[in-house]
Amino acid sequence: MVHQLTRNMTMEQLEESGFGTYYVDHTAALWPTAAAGIPQNACEFQSKGDVITDLFEDMAAEQKARTTYDNLLRVVKDPDVADPLRFLRMREVVHFQRFGEALRIVQEHLDARNFYIMNPEFDTGIAGNKGCGCEKK
Repeated sequence: MVHQLTRNMTMEQLEESGFGTYYVDHTAALWPTAAAGIPQNACEFQSKGDVITDLFEDMAAEQKARTTYDNLLRVVKDPDVADPLRFLRMREVVHFQRFGEALRIVQEHLDARNFYIMNPEFDTGIAGNKGCGCEKK
């Protein structure tokens, strides 16, 4: 899409569109940034090492991406741009559903009383958790 939209741009069009400073740094190459221009970095990837927490984070990320595609589709009028965006949006919906299914499976295999009081991957049976219901059986 980026190539399609930029391959025939003139330098004047680059400047008029506000793309000039980007072009100076990256030519027409992809450089992942937020709409406000903040570059993507490792802080964008959230992980705690707790399967419940991480699956909720994954689901939230998919919903945020879907919302971004919704917002893009409200402003994009070119069908050659909108069609791939619609496809990518649908992928976010499917990913959200798959993460939700994974969460349900994990929850079915854990004691429901322990979802938010400990990390079942590490804390099961440690001395500080006696009486919380998370001791090894």
